[in-house]
Amino acid sequence: MNATFIHSRDNPLLKDLRRLAQDSTAYRKQGRVWLEGDHLCRALLARGGRPALAVFTESFWPLAQAQYAQEAPKIIVIADALWAGISALEAPVREGMGFVLALPDAPALQPELPTVVLDRLQDAGNVGSILRSASAFGFVQVAALKGTAALWSAKVLRAGMGAHFGLRLVEGLAPDDIAALGLPLLATSSHQGDFLHQARLPWPCGWLLGHEGQGVGPQLQALAAQHIRIAQPGGEESLNVAAAAAICLHASGSQRLCG
Repeated sequence: MNATFIHSRDNPLLKDLRRLAQDSTAYRKQGRVWLEGDHLCRALLARGGRPALAVFTESFWPLAQAQYAQEAPKIIVIADALWAGISALEAPVREGMGFVLALPDAPALQPELPTVVLDRLQDAGNVGSILRSASAFGFVQVAALKGTAALWSAKVLRAGMGAHFGLRLVEGLAPDDIAALGLPLLATSSHQGDFLHQARLPWPCGWLLGHEGQGVGPQLQALAAQHIRIAQPGGEESLNVAAAAAICLHASGSQRLCG
């Protein structure tokens, strides 16, 4: 397939890619998403997704699998020296490549689906990690309240490791929207409620995961049918929210399997 070669750092496309990689909300303005690296690109294709554009460094382009070129309607090859201005990875990788994906249409919140609710989580790494756990343990919808890290930002995408492409992602919600889920809601807590290892967990359900410092807000707390805490025999006061999410979502998934 024919490719377009770019050698100028002032190229408009490169400027757009830099914004997508470095500005957490640029995807909303551009209506497209930047996926960097072989793993994310493979994850998209494995879920049946198709990129609008594939980007390669000059050194990697001759080594790239033919599948990548076949799946993208347009190929861009850029000089290796320009890649550092786009890449947001801390360590350089051999596969200098990425996809530009049209931002999926924003879905409406769907009632009665197993859901993870994110209440103003700030850290992109935490959010991406929770998306991975949600996908792994059978939750199909993630509902993010206003103030939560942008779900399709480059940092959240990297931390999510491809989980985005198997989830229904809804952003910009208010607490009142969560009440319409029609599910029993379980609120994580560090000081009240049933211990997770003793609790009977409903399925489907919605898990409420709160801000790293403040926890679940009072409006969502009031909606919770059950409060859950994790036993910590080691004596720590609390767990990182992504770690707590993994433990809780695994417990839900395990009880579902065991009946």
